[in-house]
Amino acid sequence: MGRIRGVAFDCDGVMISSVEANREFYNRILAHYGLPPMTPEQEDYAFMATSRQALVRILPERLHGDIPRMGREIVDYRTEIMPYVKLYPGFLDFAAHLDRHGIRMAVLTNRTRGGMQAVLDFFSLPSYFNPVVTASSGFSKPDPGGALLILSQWGLSPEEVVYVGDSEVDRLTAERAGVPFAALHSPGRGGPCGDVVAESYAELLERLAPLMNIPSALEKA
Repeated sequence: MGRIRGVAFDCDGVMISSVEANREFYNRILAHYGLPPMTPEQEDYAFMATSRQALVRILPERLHGDIPRMGREIVDYRTEIMPYVKLYPGFLDFAAHLDRHGIRMAVLTNRTRGGMQAVLDFFSLPSYFNPVVTASSGFSKPDPGGALLILSQWGLSPEEVVYVGDSEVDRLTAERAGVPFAALHSPGRGGPCGDVVAESYAELLERLAPLMNIPSALEKA
């Protein structure tokens, strides 16, 4: 990797801890139709996929026509599910540190535009992230189109941007876009390989800071 001038973040498992929220959302949908909860395999798939892809996978075909209204009418995602979502430990301090030192930031997620906006609004996240590229843009990971859109808007080469993710889908997206991949693993759990691998944002900053020419420790408030 060369000099890093920008960082793109996945959302779930990177900006936020949402495993419990995702499980609650999909299982409430299934319960509404009298269906059993997700299997472990379905849970793993739903965490990486778009909401539509996950619902198509876990629901019988006869229910697919209801999918557009499932996050509003059947389960109100903002009021019923967002309280289960937590910010990933250390993320906000990490982002503030990058912002203070002029590092550009973006979001690249398989959430829909509405789902991502719910996260930004619920946590009142600062306006560090531009652009915010969601599945609603027409690019669902591992399609590299979203990452390439970020590069184009920033006017940076792939070597100048790192993508922080936590899944094999994220790794493949970075690979296809030609950008370095930073794998953020939850402590004690495995995860994808990456050009950089870290189990916390403190460790990630320590590894990336020399490539950004910024301090490797967070400033004291």
